[in-house]
Amino acid sequence: MSVVEGARVDTGAGEVPARLDGRLRWVLVVLLVAQFMLAVDFSILNVALPVIGDGLGFSLSNLQWIATSFALCAAGFTLLFGRVADLFGRRRSFLAGLAVLGLSSLAGGLANSPEMLIVARVFQGLATAAVTPAGLSLLTTSFPEGPLRQKALGLNGALMSAGFTTGAILGGVLTDLLSWRWAFFVNVPVALAVLLIAPTVIRESRPSARPRLDLPGATAVTLGLLALIYGLTQAGEHGWGAPSALGWLAAGVVLLIVFYAIESRSAAPLVPVSVLKKKTVAWGNVAGLIAFLTETGLVFLMTLYLQEVLDFSPLTAGLSFGVLGVGTVIGGSIAPRVIGAVGTRSTLIIGGVLQAVATLGLVALGETSASMWLLLVATFAGGVGNMLVIVGFMVTATTGLPDHEQGMATGLATMTQQIGITMGTPIMSAVAAANTDIHAGITTAVVVNTAVVVLGILTTVLFLRAKQPGNQGNSAL
Repeated sequence: MSVVEGARVDTGAGEVPARLDGRLRWVLVVLLVAQFMLAVDFSILNVALPVIGDGLGFSLSNLQWIATSFALCAAGFTLLFGRVADLFGRRRSFLAGLAVLGLSSLAGGLANSPEMLIVARVFQGLATAAVTPAGLSLLTTSFPEGPLRQKALGLNGALMSAGFTTGAILGGVLTDLLSWRWAFFVNVPVALAVLLIAPTVIRESRPSARPRLDLPGATAVTLGLLALIYGLTQAGEHGWGAPSALGWLAAGVVLLIVFYAIESRSAAPLVPVSVLKKKTVAWGNVAGLIAFLTETGLVFLMTLYLQEVLDFSPLTAGLSFGVLGVGTVIGGSIAPRVIGAVGTRSTLIIGGVLQAVATLGLVALGETSASMWLLLVATFAGGVGNMLVIVGFMVTATTGLPDHEQGMATGLATMTQQIGITMGTPIMSAVAAANTDIHAGITTAVVVNTAVVVLGILTTVLFLRAKQPGNQGNSAL
């Protein structure tokens, strides 16, 4: 059933009021806690990787598979699982994914061999691919299009971004004080709590008529994304000119072209071509891709700067990103008000400009700790700008679509997020590594990062010209 303008919307589970009642507050809390946990899970192992490698006997060349196995599944299966949630029930998919996440996290914490840990990471990635689009579609279908949804998505974006930063800090703290195994165990009680509460407050959401699943399209897009993400990880490890990287990237592009051709002819497409052609969906996702790519890449560069140039410990480097986390929370909190005042397109531009200026300022970083004030100020401001873009992207990419396509739309948005996160590090790593002087390489990569942010601003200015709905009224959470 389509989203309608006004105070109420029918999600298939009854009308949703324009203001939050007691149940909807619990819906929001449950969904935000789950999304925050997923964000923490994505980054919590980064600091702990060397310790895990030593503890389980990973070779140096295989250590990257702890992150790669997760990223492949989290990005590769997101679009498929988002559509599955549309067809078979979003709450069901959300709960099933959380159960798998809890069990796989327990298995990862108990792992006594590299093989067992990699299997656990694979299932964590699959669980993330199921829970993230299902949770986002439950969020967008539970709250009517307009200020209420914008605030919900703003809080979601702020907590997700804060979760990435929290994960880096928490990973260092748990590894130093307890054991790397607690980076896995910490998910278990949170997943269990959400599993116990969610069924009592979240209603099932699914279309009244269940179309068949587009298996050829699902196969093509999943294999294409897997090849693309694997090619990106190979580029980060071996360089962008490596035959293995180019081969996998080319295979990914070909499979995604095949996917588009299949969708053009399918009677029940996984993603209707008409949706892909919507400016809000297409260019909104471009803005989101650039936002996640640049911020993830910048965090990597600043981590490299703090540890390799300033010789900070991993824990101290992680704690230094606390101001970035504060910036993202503030950005997510004010984003709905900015959208309400100037619209989503202008919010994307304002956020992009703030992020670009803050990022460019980092070229002045020196080789002593006297530059820390600049890093803290710039990452704080950049975090605010980046979160304005991310919330604007989520509102734009899910606006104007009927409820039965929200799982697909949020699946696309989540896929964009995962690909952006995966692309950021190998791209910036390759740029930085092209210079033998580490500080000069980081500076060059910061300039490239700024240029990519500017590219995102230009695509919004030039192509996202349609007036965005969603700023009627001033309803508050």
